[in-house]
Amino acid sequence: MKKFHNISVSNIISAFLVLGFILLPLSQLIFGSSPTEIIDTIMDKDVREAIIRSMACSGLAAILAFAIGTPFAFLLARNNFKGKELLNSIIDLPIMIPHPVIGIALLGIAGRNHWIGQRLLDAGIRLMGTSTGIVAVLLFVGLPFYINAARDGFESVPERLEKAARTLGANRSQTFFRVTFPLAWKYLLTGMIMCMARALSEFGAVVIIAYHPMVAPVLMYERFTAYGLSYSRPVAIWLIALSLVLFAALRLLSRGLKGNKI
Repeated sequence: MKKFHNISVSNIISAFLVLGFILLPLSQLIFGSSPTEIIDTIMDKDVREAIIRSMACSGLAAILAFAIGTPFAFLLARNNFKGKELLNSIIDLPIMIPHPVIGIALLGIAGRNHWIGQRLLDAGIRLMGTSTGIVAVLLFVGLPFYINAARDGFESVPERLEKAARTLGANRSQTFFRVTFPLAWKYLLTGMIMCMARALSEFGAVVIIAYHPMVAPVLMYERFTAYGLSYSRPVAIWLIALSLVLFAALRLLSRGLKGNKI
């Protein structure tokens, strides 16, 4: 059995305050509903559809982040150039700015009055009030988490291994898929989970772009404003349960990463 060393009173007080600050409101929320209310809530068709839509849109956003973010993350990991720090700051912008602002910004380019919105409408792609718009918003808020994780993963792969592969005759693509990607894939997967987890909880930007069809956070807000806390609480419990599953997966992957250091 492991023993704890170097634990001070301040450490214990800090741990107590942090855990209490997180767990007290959540436990009040979870134990505020009866098991019957929780089961009845998940039997509600609207709740199931909203949760499934949240999971599907968040998962699709994570896949898109993987597809469009991986080459960019590799570029940032393997190159030093003027303006790189500025690019890193731009990537983190969706984390820092208020999310209703993100919804308003996307709304500004998605309408008929903007040439991008007009081109999308001509192509039959509509963002306002559609699942496509929800995915676009979730991708926007989740992309920084994926790119940062992927960049760290590529940076963890020694360049000497890539150079050795190149000297043995592998081209750039073969080196990436046979050397770099197999050694960094856990970081990429962790980034996708973080992207999906962040997207799953998004409300502020989604409610501006697409109040309908409803995702779980919007449904929870609607039930709170229309019927009160007792009706919104069970939906929140299911959302917390899903988030807990995702972050448990993240922790398991992180544990695997520790045993995969090069």
